[in-house]
Amino acid sequence: MIQELKEKYAAVFEPALIDEINQVATIKEIREGEHLMEIGNYIRSMPLLLEGAVKVLREDENGDELLLYFLESGETCAMTITCCLGNTRSEIRAIAEKDTRLIMLPVQKMQEWMEQYSSWRNFVLNSYQNRMMELLNTIDKIAFLKMDERLISYLREKAKVSNDDLIKSTHQEIAYELNTSRVVISRLLKKLENDGFIELHRNRIKLLTL
Repeated sequence: MIQELKEKYAAVFEPALIDEINQVATIKEIREGEHLMEIGNYIRSMPLLLEGAVKVLREDENGDELLLYFLESGETCAMTITCCLGNTRSEIRAIAEKDTRLIMLPVQKMQEWMEQYSSWRNFVLNSYQNRMMELLNTIDKIAFLKMDERLISYLREKAKVSNDDLIKSTHQEIAYELNTSRVVISRLLKKLENDGFIELHRNRIKLLTL
């Protein structure tokens, strides 16, 4: 693990912190679609992404989901940090967007490293800031964009995090993540196809000029 740590985080963490992470952390691999974190669970370790991508979702009282943001290689989840430090239950659901490899850090080390390593403190604060900006961006999309604009933004982001212009999602899955109905998504996708922006296939969407 030490070599992977150095390759991904040598420019972020002090050598002493990398050595500590190597001693106490474990490697976790999750397959596409597998749940990493569930709403209501206590979080016992914090993830650092080595490779892959994870989508973070919120659920309302009716069980409907809303996509908040994606986590990519080199990132962590600020909400996870909050739950770790406060020993509170998770308010989010995290699912692998594609096959993902993570470093899992024990919760007991979070506060200790905040006090001991400036690089860790800066990493945590930057993670908070980045996730806050993404949350504000999500709020802006809901408040100010029409659903067709939100759908286009969603498809572009999915293609970016998966590094693939072939998106493997059903209309129903997209509807869940955008907190709307399947009928609305199907209608908008068909319009995008008629306009030459995408091609629709069974459980697949091919981005053309989107």
